Amino acid sequence: MIDLTTHLTPETMARAHRHLVAKAIAEFSHERLLAPVPDGDGWRLDLGDSTWTFTARRHPLEHWVVDPGSIERTVDGAQRGVDAQDFVVDCNDVLGIPDHLLPVYLEEIAATLASGAWKLTHHALSSADLVHAGYQEIEAAMTEGHPGFVACNGRIGFGVDDHAAFAPETGADVRLWWVGVRRDEAQLSLSAGRSEEQHYRDELGEEVLVDLEKRLRDLGLDPADYLYLPVHPWQWTNRLAITFAPDVARQALVPLGEVDAAHRAQQSIRTFFPVDHPERSYVKVALAIQNMGFLRGLSPAYMAGTPAINDWVHELVTGDEELSALGFTVLREHAAIGWTGDAYHRLRVTSPYRKMVAALWRESPVPQLAEGERLATMASLLHRDAAGVPLVAELVAASGVDATTWVATYLRAYLRPVVHCLLAHDLAFMPHGENLVMVLRDHVPVRMVMKDIGEEVAVLTDRPLPEEVERIRAVVSPDMAALAIHTDVFDGFLRHLGAILSEAGLLCDHHFWALVHDCVAGHLADHPELAAEAEAYDLLREEFAHSCLNRLQLRNTLQMVDLADQAESLIFAGTLANPAARG
Repeated sequence: MIDLTTHLTPETMARAHRHLVAKAIAEFSHERLLAPVPDGDGWRLDLGDSTWTFTARRHPLEHWVVDPGSIERTVDGAQRGVDAQDFVVDCNDVLGIPDHLLPVYLEEIAATLASGAWKLTHHALSSADLVHAGYQEIEAAMTEGHPGFVACNGRIGFGVDDHAAFAPETGADVRLWWVGVRRDEAQLSLSAGRSEEQHYRDELGEEVLVDLEKRLRDLGLDPADYLYLPVHPWQWTNRLAITFAPDVARQALVPLGEVDAAHRAQQSIRTFFPVDHPERSYVKVALAIQNMGFLRGLSPAYMAGTPAINDWVHELVTGDEELSALGFTVLREHAAIGWTGDAYHRLRVTSPYRKMVAALWRESPVPQLAEGERLATMASLLHRDAAGVPLVAELVAASGVDATTWVATYLRAYLRPVVHCLLAHDLAFMPHGENLVMVLRDHVPVRMVMKDIGEEVAVLTDRPLPEEVERIRAVVSPDMAALAIHTDVFDGFLRHLGAILSEAGLLCDHHFWALVHDCVAGHLADHPELAAEAEAYDLLREEFAHSCLNRLQLRNTLQMVDLADQAESLIFAGTLANPAARG
């Protein structure tokens, strides 16, 4: 039997502990849960009987860069090892994780450590290597997970064998399982102009379609009575065949086996890229593991409206002259399927059990590429290799342009379009690193492709919307709407990128944030017709509300926010000084 735990060694786990404690100190201090005090040339945290000391540097937006090797812990004056779980327990008086959920959070910390140790052991590509790597090589090489969340690789439910088979960082080929679902208990929703026959032919191919029909006929079933639904192999084994056993027995869910086409898990873990047929769509499936504050299901109710919402967003984006000039595009989720024939859908109350049998298909960015263009996840701009070398520094060096030009070009591709969507259309995305695909030319990001539209896009005012798009309306105040830039872009991504550039000696903090200011101000100067909206949202104000992500997960490790009313679920910790404020 193959040993799948060779990464779990004292030396490797010690490195993983130090990395995660450094991140925990940084992010909990950023969210003002912890308040380190100066201690000689470093900092100190007094947490009950324990004292933690370390060295660190501070950057705008109260961003801390903690040196992992400097961290020391003493308990009643005696030196102790650096342990991430001990750190959480030591500071839980201020973190406030409920007693009944603290073990769950500690399990997510343990799983994050395991993932970190695996990457330290098996990832061999340096940042210099990744400059020239392929799209999926870069995807699999990412090490950090979410840059803000501390417990970011929880994956509760996966065994060590599942990690080896399905985790994004392994780069393993996965063959999806397929089931037939009774047509009268399911709904396949398609983009305008797309037929069911065309959809399945495009995504499976004629030969596979004929084979699936034969598998149904061999069971004495009529293929006309069924729709085809892709399932994560783990989901079939651990959920559908058990949790929905009565429905399998009555042939409402019919196992059809795997289809021999290799896919690779993306960073979001339940989305798969078709490596054998890169022109085909990504497939996003339900995966009932607990990860980063949620059970990772997909709602059939949401799936029903997803293609129509994506059609509307796509039409808006392609019809906007500014966005077209910037090359900003979206990957449409053009087909979605959900099955609702189970007992859980007959209950009055909703639950995660209603989100276990659904899937969607999202366009691939590969056919959109022009000659000389290549793809990389935007999350890679925050990547450091095992030696601590940032990928962004290697990209700047390989590009042949100076850091100022490189960053200004990147901001024009990333920040300007999301600012424009907010000001011109009251439209907010969730523009974190994993949700954007960069199109690079000569190692410079020249345009952006936004994904994950159906679940995470929102219209923030009462402007008219088609009835089928009404679900995405989330009317909030202008100050709250501005957090779509202030929190999700400035604090959620640029805070980290600016510090990496500064630490690498490429751009000082002041210079970086001046470029951010100039990008926003330049858009406003080019669009005087949006002056009223710009004044209302006031993106260059002196300070903005400090919305905290880890506080959400610490409050409820099982469901961070109510997805139907996310704004009401937010937790704030005062305000942050805006480093991009008007000069």
